[in-house]
Amino acid sequence: MQAKEIERILDTFLLKIQKPGRYVGGEFNAVIKDPAAVKTRVALAFPDIYDLGVPNLGLSIFYDELNKMNDVWAERVYLPWEDMEAEMRSRGIPLYTLESKTPLKEIDIIGITIPYESLYTNVLTLLDLAGMSVFSSERDESCPLVIAGGHSTFNPEPMAPFIDAFAIGEGEEIFPEIIRCYQEWKRSGTTKLQLLENLSHIEGIYIPSFYEPSYHEDGTLASLTPVHEGAKTKIKKRILPVLPEPPERFIVPSIDVVQNRVAVEIMRGCSRGCRFCQAGFITRPVRERPADMVIRSLSAALEDTGYEEAALLSLSSSDYRPIQDLVTNLHDLYQQRKLNIALPSLRIDTVSVDILEQLRGSRAGGFTLAPEAASEKIKTTINKYITEEQLLQTAEVIYGRGWTTIKLYFMIGLPNETMEDVQAIADLAIKVIKIGRRLVGKRSQLNLGVATFVPKPHTPFQWAQLDDPDLVAEKQALLKNALKTPGVKISWSEPDSTMFEAWSTRGDRRMSNVIYRAWQLGAKLDAWADHYKKDAWMQAFEENGLSPEFYVHRKREANEIFPWDIIDTGVSKRTLRREYENSLNGVLRPDCRTGCYGCGIVQAFHDIQPEEESVRWFCPVPEKG
Repeated sequence: MQAKEIERILDTFLLKIQKPGRYVGGEFNAVIKDPAAVKTRVALAFPDIYDLGVPNLGLSIFYDELNKMNDVWAERVYLPWEDMEAEMRSRGIPLYTLESKTPLKEIDIIGITIPYESLYTNVLTLLDLAGMSVFSSERDESCPLVIAGGHSTFNPEPMAPFIDAFAIGEGEEIFPEIIRCYQEWKRSGTTKLQLLENLSHIEGIYIPSFYEPSYHEDGTLASLTPVHEGAKTKIKKRILPVLPEPPERFIVPSIDVVQNRVAVEIMRGCSRGCRFCQAGFITRPVRERPADMVIRSLSAALEDTGYEEAALLSLSSSDYRPIQDLVTNLHDLYQQRKLNIALPSLRIDTVSVDILEQLRGSRAGGFTLAPEAASEKIKTTINKYITEEQLLQTAEVIYGRGWTTIKLYFMIGLPNETMEDVQAIADLAIKVIKIGRRLVGKRSQLNLGVATFVPKPHTPFQWAQLDDPDLVAEKQALLKNALKTPGVKISWSEPDSTMFEAWSTRGDRRMSNVIYRAWQLGAKLDAWADHYKKDAWMQAFEENGLSPEFYVHRKREANEIFPWDIIDTGVSKRTLRREYENSLNGVLRPDCRTGCYGCGIVQAFHDIQPEEESVRWFCPVPEKG
């Protein structure tokens, strides 16, 4: 089906479905090129709906970067909602790009971002709607090259049979290299196997078909062995030594989406070493953008889009060294415009009164902070030690300066946790809301987000097991009963979603059979609570002779080989194990900024560390020679 035919059929029914603006394209700042004038066409795919995909910063970065290449046209594709999917299937409409309505199957490269595991079945839906086999082994040279990246791909094994190549790490450099490699292959007229061989020479590329897993009798992984000549024994993640200019042009969506704002990443990586935080370990080392670069890019993007909110993104925004000057300058520049400045990742121990004053009026009554734990023991266990006094003083400042709502994020189900540790969360919450009552009166609100801890790959807690569901239910009940207090609201992680995340993130290649079968049984849009089909997943596990408990509740031995060990993040497994043992022994590890403790990142990337002082990493630069 050609683009004009797709447009003709869309005109006959599009107004009958929910939010037709998701499917028409033509947004302000969308890039249109002449297909005949480019060598390579790329579809940037987000495997969930338009409303969530448009604000994704990673896709915005690649869209801007690739479209600056004269011989490349990067277009976008998102997953349709179920009503649109039904119409497309009944009318024979293939999944298409928004910019040109080109069927996805006719594009050269499909780049799929998979930031979290609940998108796995959506990837299969996306490929199937495109009229392609979901299995890489069944797609030949006539099909697009399918690549995937994103945080969840740091364990690529559960999705291995479906993806041609994984781009591990930061994509700003690797994506153009993939395109150049593809263009050279296209000119050569050789096989898909030759393309995969060529791609495998690019640092950060993992070709899953070049590796074969084997298992012990107890079901644990024995090895993930290269079976193709030249395949590497480890895939080293790609990192940028210096963060480039951020994008200045953002798509202005046709409908309201989850975040209507300009987002600029001010810093990448984190030096804190919270033991539960996957992002903090896989994005090391810390690299900052200069404040003048942030202001310049942000100003251009605000002028171009007309947005009234700017988000300054990082894993720990208040650790960004020039944060005070940056917020002050933005406040002064945009005071008349009443720009909302969002700092989503402020740490309690580094929040300053001055920053709060500059943000006054930028937030609609609320502030979000993440202490994660309340008891002294668990703070030490997770290596996020924030004193109760610091939290209460911060609450005093926030409520005392006119904000009426504080949201606190906590976790339960952490290693070594007892009911006393959970009770400490309730006790702390009561103290916070009392401050609010004293300073703001009945308008004060405390919202608690209580997540259940999931042990993630490439973290010290990768050896830990998920807490027992019955115990988690008891802990949730304790908090619910202890916090029947006016002004306090609690939201939970549902047990089913916690289990799903745990087996997905910790799966081996056998999990792909479960994903495929669950998808066949109707599993899709798993991130949406009302669409999650637990029965389909349980049936898929049973039919494949696997058990969820094996992946989520089993104790890991110190020397166990993990499916994700094939990926080298730069932080050594020895360091992660040492940190896990420190967590069990109640040992705190200081912030990396106070001194290096040899996690391995310096040794792994010593050859690309910048020497310029203005962009120097916080990690020490090894002496040459």
